[in-house]
Amino acid sequence: MKKAIRLYISGTVQGLFFRGFVKEHAEKVGVKGFVRNLEDGRVEVFLEGNPSEVKKMIILCKKGPRHAEIKKVEEKSERFQDLKSFKVLHI
Repeated sequence: MKKAIRLYISGTVQGLFFRGFVKEHAEKVGVKGFVRNLEDGRVEVFLEGNPSEVKKMIILCKKGPRHAEIKKVEEKSERFQDLKSFKVLHI
């Protein structure tokens, strides 16, 4: 059974290669979805795939790249959409 989750990540996360970090790891782990900066300074991440792979990505997103300072991660369960790739979206 596949799982989908949306994360809203707050802290010092924009402009620090956070989106590239998430995309690189998502492709390695094998999850699909997207990552994008939001206008309010947060980063939104949508992940879907096998539950164990999604869990690995949640852990990586809570850690972030070297210079990121994660203050808060909101998790919201979502409906599985069967996306075909992982993309960096731009507002």
